[in-house]
Amino acid sequence: MASGTQTLRFRRPDPPKPAPPKPNRHTGILQDQLRRAARKPWVPDFQTAVQILLLVRVAGAMYSNIQDCDEVFNFWEPLHFLQYGHGFQTWEVTPTFAIRSWAYILLHMPAARLSSVLAPGKRPAFFAPRIFLAVLSTVCEVKFYRTVVEKINDRVGRYLFFTLLFNAGMWNAASAFLPSSFAMYATTLAFAFALEPSTIKNTRRTLCATMLFATGAIVGWPFALALSLPFVIEELFVLSGDKVDPALRANWMLARWRHLIMAGLVSALIFVPMVCIDSVAYGKWTIVPWNIVQYNIFGGSERGPDLYGTSPWYFYILNLFLNFNILLVLAFASLPSLAITYHVDRKRLGLAKPGPNESSPFTILAFRLAPLYLWASILTSQAHKEERFMFPAYPLICFNAAVTIYLLRGWLEVTYIYVTKSPYKASKSNIFSTTTLSIILVSGLLSISRILALWHYYHAPLSVFSHLEAFELPRLLNDTGLLPPLPAGVEESDRPSIDLTALKQFDLKLCLGKEWHRFPGHYLVPNVVSVDFVKSDFEGLLPAHFRSGNIAGEPWWDRKGSKITPADLNDLNKEVQDYYVPVENCDYLVDLDFPQHPTSSGNEPRYAVDEQTWERVTCLPFLDASQSSRVARTLWVPGRWWQSKNEYGDYCLLKNRERVGAKERDFITRTYGGK
Repeated sequence: MASGTQTLRFRRPDPPKPAPPKPNRHTGILQDQLRRAARKPWVPDFQTAVQILLLVRVAGAMYSNIQDCDEVFNFWEPLHFLQYGHGFQTWEVTPTFAIRSWAYILLHMPAARLSSVLAPGKRPAFFAPRIFLAVLSTVCEVKFYRTVVEKINDRVGRYLFFTLLFNAGMWNAASAFLPSSFAMYATTLAFAFALEPSTIKNTRRTLCATMLFATGAIVGWPFALALSLPFVIEELFVLSGDKVDPALRANWMLARWRHLIMAGLVSALIFVPMVCIDSVAYGKWTIVPWNIVQYNIFGGSERGPDLYGTSPWYFYILNLFLNFNILLVLAFASLPSLAITYHVDRKRLGLAKPGPNESSPFTILAFRLAPLYLWASILTSQAHKEERFMFPAYPLICFNAAVTIYLLRGWLEVTYIYVTKSPYKASKSNIFSTTTLSIILVSGLLSISRILALWHYYHAPLSVFSHLEAFELPRLLNDTGLLPPLPAGVEESDRPSIDLTALKQFDLKLCLGKEWHRFPGHYLVPNVVSVDFVKSDFEGLLPAHFRSGNIAGEPWWDRKGSKITPADLNDLNKEVQDYYVPVENCDYLVDLDFPQHPTSSGNEPRYAVDEQTWERVTCLPFLDASQSSRVARTLWVPGRWWQSKNEYGDYCLLKNRERVGAKERDFITRTYGGK
């Protein structure tokens, strides 16, 4: 070839790469029968779901009420003692009885301490743990929801997400500082793993679910372990995701048992740090979960939870209906609905007739729905009932209800096709989506109305204590000349946080009478004010004060108060007169008065109308439930007509005119003399 000659070489182009196959969305237990080739319904991904749900949960942390005095006196007060050195101590948080875990309380200390570094005052230290709990609940709920999308059905996951999002029960439980709420987080996350098919190769499911169930029981509430019983039975006896010939069934079962036992032994290691922390805090060897079980089950006839009240069998039905409205009916209709689907819409669960070497999808789904029934049966059989006991099963109520809504949609599809004889018309109809949307929408609106009712009717205690710190104590500083002048150019509305330390010399005392059970805790009372009880008609046991001692630089394990049982604290709910102070020694008093239906007794006079002794610093409306319409007090609807069905009392912060006035005058005289 001559030099300098150029040539062209043609190469056959590479064949185009095949497009990746579209993921099959019909892999869950429940499968759509109409429009199977259509694009899957919209469901938010993990990140989007977290962002949406977190807004609601943080709002709940900031604005939800404290509905249980047990939360304040057994958890908020010990946490306050660890952080600030004083607070109320119940018999449950003493070394003599030790049925509350300091290890659980300490989990919330980092959030409380971090907030005090970032912002001055104790109020941020109160809301920071609640926000921490809201974030924790959000992550657990979203993980659970996404697993439902992947392992059950897209639509069921979507229904679950919106029932969790717009739900009065979850609004209350998600940010509550209670072991039952912690058990709810752990149980929710455990179910996120337990929803996966159980197989002999999937040891991750076994280990993770077992450890999470154990964590909820050991760190949180021991009785929540009952929710794991269907999971345990499935692991030990049900093929679930395995296909095993009958001849190999014995070896298969042996392997399953071995995996679960090993997971249980690993999970038991959670006891080690728990027992160590509690033993150090109480100053003696302590196993709190066992103490809880022993007290509640083996306490005997003279002690036990029944001392604090019993309720009729239908208590949880009424209580859950307030928080979950129509979702409660749908949740407990889930197993009957599954039985109906077995007869009228069997294809909804894939296999029409499973072989002898595999489990029926109906059986697997039934195990997923069973924990709610088990939990409700156990709690209903107990005489002592409280709303917080149901918290661990709250997400399961939403899950069972979501499954029922989906099965109901399937019945409508089958009926529509039967009537019209046309699957094509059914695939074009909007009646099914309209029905499910209506259920979710009605439930959500009822829940929002319930949440607003809780705020408008019962939020006064939190607001009144906020007024004490934000307005009354700064006023006292101002009247006595202790309020520092504003920097040049700063308006009063822009005044930075006020340091109330100077009021320590006034030795102010805030008293609680019949409203002791609505006390929101020392976190909402500045350290310059002490809190005590005055005698009311209540004849049970009230908390004592922690013995703080010298806490300067003292770590939590050296606090003497957690190692001492105050005199006369008992587990028999017997009143101790020494825990009261005379009402004449109180500078401020919190009381509830019902002007339209006043009641008074020797121990509960109407302090709020005794204007000669008490000045009304602030009074906010508080619902008088006994004199209000049952429906109007349950839900909040704007408008004068609806609100006219309710009656309200005055929730008041009262000031002792003579005592506080005398302290002001005495200080001014000592400081400024006759000038």
